[in-house]
Amino acid sequence: MKQPLRIFTIDDTGVSETVIAADGESTGLTPQEPAALSARLTPLAALQQVRLPENGYLWIACARAQFDALQTQLQATLQALTGMQLLDLHVSDLLNQQLPSRYDYTSQYDLLVFRRLAAGGLAVDPAQPGQPLNHLPTRGGPPILRRIDTSPVGFAVFDRVLLTIHPTDCAVRDAYAARLLVAGSNAAPSHNGNNITPDSRSAGARGVPTHPADMMLRIVNQMVDSYLELRRDLTHQLDHWQAELLDPKTRFNNWSALLSARLSLHHLDEICEDQHSAVQDWIESLKTWPAADTPLSQSERDLLLVRSRDVLEHIERVVHHVRRLEQSAETAVQMHFNAQSHRANEIMRTLTVLTAIFLPLNLIAGIFGMNFEFIPLLHRSNGFLLAMVLMALTALGLVVFFWRKRYLERSAR
Repeated sequence: MKQPLRIFTIDDTGVSETVIAADGESTGLTPQEPAALSARLTPLAALQQVRLPENGYLWIACARAQFDALQTQLQATLQALTGMQLLDLHVSDLLNQQLPSRYDYTSQYDLLVFRRLAAGGLAVDPAQPGQPLNHLPTRGGPPILRRIDTSPVGFAVFDRVLLTIHPTDCAVRDAYAARLLVAGSNAAPSHNGNNITPDSRSAGARGVPTHPADMMLRIVNQMVDSYLELRRDLTHQLDHWQAELLDPKTRFNNWSALLSARLSLHHLDEICEDQHSAVQDWIESLKTWPAADTPLSQSERDLLLVRSRDVLEHIERVVHHVRRLEQSAETAVQMHFNAQSHRANEIMRTLTVLTAIFLPLNLIAGIFGMNFEFIPLLHRSNGFLLAMVLMALTALGLVVFFWRKRYLERSAR
């Protein structure tokens, strides 16, 4: 099912939404979005009627396939709204599903590609992010790792327009859009004549952003936090594997699954590193923006810096957690082999002690088995009993000796 093109108008009166259905079909809104405004127009006609609000900005959210299909119309809309179109290289970046997280900029807009870490309901092909596997592998890593979707999300940030390119099924966009509509349905704040005035609606992560860059950072922050929600499942499954590896009563044979899990965690680590670099480049670029001419603009600039550093800190937490999981998996493997080596040493020690005990007994049996006519105790009626007593005393003495030397002590488990 194709996702509709959603256009949000954020101004001092609230938040309204225009929904443009795919394939020229009109669509309405769900009952959960009572504050939005629906337009029943074809994509071309609807995009031609998009106008910037007098005070505020637009958020244009569309799926990647829809962006590819409506590329010409969207470029014309951006030209009419901002006086600038997206560069061809940036369009290719937004359409590329394999592109790592990166940041770039021009004199008119900023471009951020951010690979998400979201848990889907189906197993995802790592070679083609966003595409489900046609068949599940017979052996693989934990299921939660196979369901993590790393499809990139693109952001083009203009002064008064935010264009976001999402995967076809993007729960983060829908969740944030619903939150934005609810926040925008509150009472309209006062206005000072420039932009949206920060008020109770724009305070915190659940309010209405006052700038397209602020909205981008909030969406990115929500994508990062969506991975933090997966920590419990990831930790639980890897802890289960560690317990299985260290259990002496079980024989762990699913090494291909463990290797797949380690490779998946290493892949997540690389994705998080790219995310960190992209946000860091954004922060460095934000510091080079022209100086603010009003206290309100300076306040908004400071808010962007604070929120950017907060997003960076969340990404660092994700990187730390992924690396800790990767180290835990590696440590569990090392401990497993160490435990196996220790058990093998215990078995060899026991066999060595038993060999040392029976060696004198074999010597005694060999002496009495020689083909000599005159051997002490050989022709006596109680010779066999005396030989058995001698052998028993020798074996008992050796057992006591090895026990006192702790060669036969059972190690605690």
